[in-house]
Amino acid sequence: MAKMEVKTSLLDDMIGVGDMVLLEPLNEDSFINNLKKRFDHNEVYTYIGSVVISINPYRSLPIYTPEKVEEYRNRNFYELSPHIFALADEAYRSLRDQDKDQCILITGESGAGKTEASKLVMSYVAAVCGKGAEVNQVKEQLLQSNPVLEAFGNAKTARNDNSSRFGKYMDIEFDFKGDPLGGVISNYLLEKSRVVKQPRGERNFHIFYQILSGASEEFLCKLKLERDFSRYNYLGLDSARVNGVDDASNFRTVRNAMQIVGFMDHETQSVFEVVAAVLKLGNIEFKPESRANGLDESKIKDKNELKEICELTGIDQSVLERAFSFRTVEAKQEKVSTTLNVAQAYYARDALAKNLYSRLFSWLVTRINESIKAQTKVRKKVMGVLDIYGFEIFENADNSFEQFIINYCNEKLQQIFIELTLKEEQEEYIREGIEWTHIEYFNNAIICDLIENNQTGILAMLDEECLRPGTVTDDTFLEKLNQVCATHQHFESRMSKCSRFLNDTSLPHSCFRIQHYAGKVMYQVEGFVDKNNDLLYRDLSQAMWKANHSLIKALFPEGNPAKINLKRPPTAGSQFKASVATLMKNLQNKNPNYIRCIKPNEKKAADIFNEALVCHQIRYLGLLENVRVRRAGYAFRQAYEPCLERYKMLCRQTWPHWRGPARAGVEVLFNELRIPEEEFSFGRSKIFIRNPRTLFKLEDLRKQRLEDLATLIEKIYRGWKCRTRFLLMKRCQIVIASWYRRYAQQKRYQKIKSSAITVQSYIRGWKARKLLRELKHLKRCNEAATVIAAYWHGTQVRREYRKFFRANAGRKIYEFTLQRIMQKYFLEMKNKMPSLSPIDKTWPARPYLFLDSTHKELKRIFHLWRCKKYRDQFTDQQKLIYEEKLEASELFKDKKALYPASVGQPFQGAYLEISENPKYKKLTDAVDEKIIIAEVVNKINRANGKAASRIFLLTKNNVLLADQKSGTIKSEVPLGDVTKVSMSSQNDGFFAVHLKEGSEAASKGDFLLSSNHLIEMATKLYRTTLSQTKQKLNIEISDEFLVQFKHEKVCVKFIQGSQKNGNIPTCKRKNNRLLEVAVP
Repeated sequence: MAKMEVKTSLLDDMIGVGDMVLLEPLNEDSFINNLKKRFDHNEVYTYIGSVVISINPYRSLPIYTPEKVEEYRNRNFYELSPHIFALADEAYRSLRDQDKDQCILITGESGAGKTEASKLVMSYVAAVCGKGAEVNQVKEQLLQSNPVLEAFGNAKTARNDNSSRFGKYMDIEFDFKGDPLGGVISNYLLEKSRVVKQPRGERNFHIFYQILSGASEEFLCKLKLERDFSRYNYLGLDSARVNGVDDASNFRTVRNAMQIVGFMDHETQSVFEVVAAVLKLGNIEFKPESRANGLDESKIKDKNELKEICELTGIDQSVLERAFSFRTVEAKQEKVSTTLNVAQAYYARDALAKNLYSRLFSWLVTRINESIKAQTKVRKKVMGVLDIYGFEIFENADNSFEQFIINYCNEKLQQIFIELTLKEEQEEYIREGIEWTHIEYFNNAIICDLIENNQTGILAMLDEECLRPGTVTDDTFLEKLNQVCATHQHFESRMSKCSRFLNDTSLPHSCFRIQHYAGKVMYQVEGFVDKNNDLLYRDLSQAMWKANHSLIKALFPEGNPAKINLKRPPTAGSQFKASVATLMKNLQNKNPNYIRCIKPNEKKAADIFNEALVCHQIRYLGLLENVRVRRAGYAFRQAYEPCLERYKMLCRQTWPHWRGPARAGVEVLFNELRIPEEEFSFGRSKIFIRNPRTLFKLEDLRKQRLEDLATLIEKIYRGWKCRTRFLLMKRCQIVIASWYRRYAQQKRYQKIKSSAITVQSYIRGWKARKLLRELKHLKRCNEAATVIAAYWHGTQVRREYRKFFRANAGRKIYEFTLQRIMQKYFLEMKNKMPSLSPIDKTWPARPYLFLDSTHKELKRIFHLWRCKKYRDQFTDQQKLIYEEKLEASELFKDKKALYPASVGQPFQGAYLEISENPKYKKLTDAVDEKIIIAEVVNKINRANGKAASRIFLLTKNNVLLADQKSGTIKSEVPLGDVTKVSMSSQNDGFFAVHLKEGSEAASKGDFLLSSNHLIEMATKLYRTTLSQTKQKLNIEISDEFLVQFKHEKVCVKFIQGSQKNGNIPTCKRKNNRLLEVAVP
C-alpha cells in the first residue's frame, strides 16, 4: 500500500510565531521576544512573508542532513517550519518550472552567518538538481570555488573568525531541465587595506597564515619564506592563532580546491609566489638620507628582502629599488622626477602591496570564472546568490571610507528590496483581482540621492575634490560638503549652517553624520581623499610590468610604456558606484529572495541572545519596516485548497468532504463562521486575510474542533474496541463451548468403551478359566493313567528282570553318573570360554578335583589353538616384523633401559627415502643390493668425542657409512668382519661396532655411533649377520667397554649426567684412554 502523504502547515506545533507577518501586537519588543523564544528552542529561522531571518547559532545543528533536504524538496514554502532550505527550494522550483530568473540576497553584519547561508543555499541546489558525470563536475567546481575565495578574501575579525572582506555575487546558470551548466562570480570592494594593517585582535587574510602553516619545508624554501609568523610585519601577532581553526589542513583543502576548479600547477605556483612577495614587501624598511640639494630621500635599510622579492618576481633589483625612492610625474611632453621621503616610501610600499594583492584577487575571480562558465551557447536560466557585507556602524567615530561605501551599497539594496517587495505585492493583488491600495512607507531614495547624485552627491563631491588642482585635504572635502549638503535633512555636521548642531558635542569637527534608513552613522572624514584616490605611483606599475613573472606582468597592464595613459584612473568611489549600479540593474531583472542574517551575541558563543545587539541589527536591517509593508494590505494569504483542507472541520457542510470547488467551500466556511467581510477578501486562487487576529481565531477554533474531533474519534474508537472485544469473546466462548462438548462426549465415550472392555475381559477371563480347569482336569486324568501304567509296567519288568539287575547294578550306575558329570562339565566349559586374544590369561575355574589334569590340558590346547588362529591372520611382512620384535625381546628385555620405549614403535627400516630423493642419486647408484635399514646416525669423533652426521646403510652383505650432505660412501664393512656390538644398559642410543682384527675395514678401528633407533638397528644387524654367516653376532651390554681406535684401545664409560643439557647424552674425551658419556 502506498504511503499516505501527511498534510502539514507552518502553523502546526509553532514555537512563538513562525511568520512575523502574523505577529500580534507588532512592535520592537514583541519582535525581539519572538526571535528569542524561537532561538531558545533551536528554531534559528523565522519568516517575514517570503523573507527568511537567520540567527547564527554558533554551533552545529542537526537540521542540514540529507534527510532534511529530502523533507523540504518540492514542498510548499509555508508547508513546513521555517528553514533556509524552503527558500532555496522555492527559488529553484520557480527557476526550473516557471522559467523565472532568481536572485537570493543574503545580508547581515560580519559574524551573522552570511557565508554559511550562501554555502547552504548552494549545497541544497546541488543536492536537488540533476545527476550525471558532467553535471556533478560542474556542481563540484561551483562548490569548490568557495574555499579558494574564502582563503584569499576572508579574515579573522573581532566579530567573526571567518569574515568575508569582500562582496560576492554568483550567477549560477542552469539549462531547461534545471541542471547546472556553470556560473559567473563578481566581487565587490575587497578590503585591501587589511593587507598592510589590521585592527588589534584581528588577522590578515587567511591565505598568509595557511601557506606558512601548511606548506612543506621544500615549498617554503622555494617561496623564500619561513614558518615563523613573527618574521613578517604584515601579520598581526596577537591573534595569529585562532582556536578551532587548522590553517595547515585548510591550506591542503585550498590547494585541492584549486586543482578541482581547474588551476594548472604553474598557475598555482605563480599565485603563491605573488602571495609570498606581498608578505615580504612588509619587511622592507627605509631610512632617511640627505642629498646635496638639501632634500631628504629614502634608502632601503636591508636589501636582502628586496633581493628575494626580485628573485621571486623576476624584477631587476635596481629598477624596483629606484621605484621605491623616486616618483616620476608626466605632464604632456614633460617628465619630472622627485625623490620620496621615508613617509612617502612607506606609502608607496603599502600601496604596491595592496594593489598587488587586490589585483591578484580579481585575477583569481576571473580565472575561476573561466573554469566554471557555461560551455554551451543555449539559452540559460540564472540564479544569483549575493553574499555582501551588511550595514556597518562602528563606535567612537571609527567609521571611515570603507564603511561609507558599504552603507551606501546597503541603502541601494534596501531601496530595491522595498521596491521589489511592493512590486511583488502589487503584482499578486492584480493577479488575484484584489484592489490595490497605496501603502505608506519610508522611501530611502532621498538618502541614495544624497550619496550618489552626479552633481551634489557626496561621492561626486569627493571625486571633484580629488581631481581639483592645488592643496587637497580631508578638511577641504568636509568644507565642500558643508557648503553643498548643509541644507539636506539627512546630513549633519558641526560646520553646517543648521544651528541645532553647533552645540552638539557628540559630533566632532572632523566628522559628518548621515541619517541612514537604519539609523544615524557618524563618519570620520580622515582618509577619505587618499582612499578614494587609491593612488599607485606609475614608477611601481612600470617596475611590475617589467617583471619576468607572467602573472605579475599581466596584473599591471598600465605599466607598459607603449600604452601610457596620462588620464587619471577612476577613483575607488566611482568604480564602486558603477559596480553597484550594475548589480542593481542585474537584480531588477530577477525575482528576489531575501535572507537576513542576525548575530545573537558578540562572544561568538552558543545559547546567548543579546537583546540590545539583536535590536540594533533589526533596526538597520529594516525588518520592522519590512513587516509593516507586508501586512499593510492583507497579512495572510493562502490558496483555497490548503485553506479548505485545514479549516473544513469548522463547518458541517464542508466536513468531512466538500464535493464542489474549493473557493465555494471556503465561502461557505467563512459565512458559517460569521467572519466580518472587511477582514477577508476572495482572490482568483487565494483567500486574503487582513488581520492576524482573524487567522489566530481560526487557529483557536480549529484547535478546539480538533480536540472535539479527537474526543469523538476516541469515543468511537473505544466503542469499536469494546464491540470488537465482545464479539471476539463471544466467538471464543462458542469455540470453547463446542470444544468442551466435544471433549465431554469423548470422555463419556472413552468411559463407556473402557467399561465395555472391562466387562468383556471379565467374561473372557471367566470362560478361559473354566476351559483351563477343564483342560487341567483332563490332563491330570491322563497323567494319572500314564503314571499308573508306568508303575504297572515297571513292576512287571522288575519282576521279569530282577535276577539280571542285581549282578551289574553298581557298575552301571557309576558309569552313568560319571558320563552325566562329564557331559555337564563340557557343556558348562562351552559357555564359559575366554576371548580369542592370545594375551587373555583368564580360564574358568575347575568344578571337580578329579578333573584337574583334564582341566589344565584343555587350557593348554585352547591357548595353542587360539595362538594358531591369531598367527594365521598375519601377512608375511607382519610375521617378519613380529619375528624381529621377538628377537629384540630376547636380546634386550630386562637388559637395556631403552628397550621398553621401542616396543610400541614399529620397525620401519628405511627412514630415508633414498631412492626417491635426487640428492642421494649418487649413493643409490653405488649400492646395488637391497637396503635393509637406512638411517641418519651420529659418528663419534675419536679425537674429541664430537658427533658428525652419517647415513647408516645395512644390506644383506655389508654395513656402509656415507656422508649425509653429498651422499659419498665413507666406509664399507662386510658383515663377516663385524664381530661384536657393544652398548650400555642405560637409556641412551650409543653403540660400538667391533671389527675383526686384521681385516681391511679395521684399519681405522671400530665405529662408535649414536642413533635414535638403536634397538631396531642392533636387532636387524644381528638377524642379517646370522642369516649370512650362520653365526650369532655377540651383543655385549655393559656400562664400560673397550673400543679399538687405530692402534690403541679406548675405554667408553657411561655415567649419570646432569640436566643442564636437557635429555641429550653428551660425549667427552677425558684422556687418551677414556671417553666418558653422560646420560641424563
